[in-house]
Amino acid sequence: MQERHHFLIADDHPLVRQALSQAIVSELPGARFSEASTLDETLEILDTVDDIDLLLLDLNMPGMQGFSGLFYIRSAYPKVAIVMISASETATVMRQAIDYGAAGFIPKSASLKTIRHAIRALLRGEQWVPDPDVLDSPGGDPGLAAQLNSLTRQQLRVLMLLTEGKLNKQIAFDLDITEATVKAHVSAILQKLDVSSRTQAVILAQRLKPSDPAEISPGKGGSA
Repeated sequence: MQERHHFLIADDHPLVRQALSQAIVSELPGARFSEASTLDETLEILDTVDDIDLLLLDLNMPGMQGFSGLFYIRSAYPKVAIVMISASETATVMRQAIDYGAAGFIPKSASLKTIRHAIRALLRGEQWVPDPDVLDSPGGDPGLAAQLNSLTRQQLRVLMLLTEGKLNKQIAFDLDITEATVKAHVSAILQKLDVSSRTQAVILAQRLKPSDPAEISPGKGGSA
């Protein structure tokens, strides 16, 4: 019986999405695909589709704010397996992705053969990175990860919006909640992160930016 895995490819470059889907379908002819070009579009699909087998997530897609987007998706949709895709090939960034909850990491320069091998391993529930030695390299911040994992889904979203410089009124509008609820979330965030101000919370969250400067782009945070 032909396998009918469902993949969500989230990347703001149409050619990247096309290349990934072609690589996958050559290995799994029955594969189905959903596509997104921003974090918000990704979340909309995850909210409405409940049979995603693997999310291929661009590290520097609009809305991601580095690894903050990964943290949010892991919190909101813990059953969805995630593999980060990125132009970066540094061991540190790959290790960060794994430490922050990704099941694997596929560089965008990977060959079709490598991508197919990675997808098969990930569908089997295995962890996959191009080089196993990456897992022994310096990477994420376990202390920060533990603090962020203590935040609820909504608190993580509020923190991401704080990092964008938005005021309580703007956050309330974006999340369709009251300003009083935003203030309550901010207070809980400060307590859980053990900081005393919004600024300190934002500085802490900014530590989730990739360690590779090439992954940090100005403006909207264009694709890696």
